Amino acid sequence: MNILVFDIETVPDVETGKKIYDLEGLPDKDVIKAIEHLRNQQTGSDFMPHYMQRIVAISAVLSTVDSFKVWSLGSLKSTEKELLERFFDGLEKYNPTIVSWNGGGFDLPVIHYRTLLHGIAAHHYWQTGDEDNSFRYNNYLGRFHWRHIDLMDVIAAYQPRAFAKLDHIATMLGFPGKLGMDGSKVCGAYLAGELESIRDYCETDVLNTYLVFLRFEMMRGKLLAGEYERKCEQVKAFLNEADRPHLTEFLNQWK
Repeated sequence: MNILVFDIETVPDVETGKKIYDLEGLPDKDVIKAIEHLRNQQTGSDFMPHYMQRIVAISAVLSTVDSFKVWSLGSLKSTEKELLERFFDGLEKYNPTIVSWNGGGFDLPVIHYRTLLHGIAAHHYWQTGDEDNSFRYNNYLGRFHWRHIDLMDVIAAYQPRAFAKLDHIATMLGFPGKLGMDGSKVCGAYLAGELESIRDYCETDVLNTYLVFLRFEMMRGKLLAGEYERKCEQVKAFLNEADRPHLTEFLNQWK
């Protein structure tokens, strides 16, 4: 079985903000300040609604029967449309089970809105069984299906009062958790031109999510203890061979 763990990083969608709030002509920084202020007045929080989140990074872990890798889709120059096209191309190619932390509540709705905006065809993702019967009772869209596993949702028994932060659960289980950045710092980093740091941070998030997923698989009897240890060692070997600063830091914190 192919497993694709994914995570996105976003910033406020300046272009949509200009259209909705009639802010044409203002610099991007001022538009962001304005729409955050308006959002704060409306809701008590400056957190943007899903449709006003622009994706600047998508990172993934791909685990197959005999391989493992972690990477960020596209390049520093890739557009949001290109990132989304690569994401859906991967689903088409590998037909994976996708795994997330709060993907049902945040990542996938954002992906839906942005895919709608860019006019991207994602036929495989939207299958519900009309053409492929295997998707009828197990597809990417059903909350209680297993083709997409939102670990936060499932482990909390679908009870919002039991939801937890990935950082806290990863740390509880002995994994590195957040390293140097969190979601609240992404916009500032993006405006400062630090997209590579955002992509690195996103990669550590999918690593934490994958390691929690392995523990979840052992908990529900899908992995024996020895298999779990082997997969953890596989991750460590990849991180060691990758020889990239943020992955080396992740490995050192894990040890």
